[in-house]
Amino acid sequence: QVQLVESGGGLVQAGGSLRLSCAASGRTFSTYAMGWFRQAPGKEREFVARIKWSAGSTYYADFVKGRFTMSRDYAKNMVYLQMNSLQPEDTAVYYCAAQISGSVKYDYWGQGTQVTVSS
Repeated sequence: QVQLVESGGGLVQAGGSLRLSCAASGRTFSTYAMGWFRQAPGKEREFVARIKWSAGSTYYADFVKGRFTMSRDYAKNMVYLQMNSLQPEDTAVYYCAAQISGSVKYDYWGQGTQVTVSS
């Protein structure tokens, strides 16, 4: 089992920045990759960013490239999502997820943190 706890959400004006954090605990040694997803009201959950746990390589959805940066602190079992130039359409609940080695899907999810961007 891997437990994930997100933090750092809040209310910000358009053009502002937020940094989300995700603390991982439990069997983190089995983690292959971590991801950030988001779900806006009335919409399906969508992929935001991904990082390979060991290598640190990242991949982003097109709509966040150049604005969001995902990183990880391997020693602290933390992942982060630095979000700059936020826009009202970025308003959503943001979720952290973990994919374990050998899995083809994200196996564990956090409870989510709300990000609201006002215009």
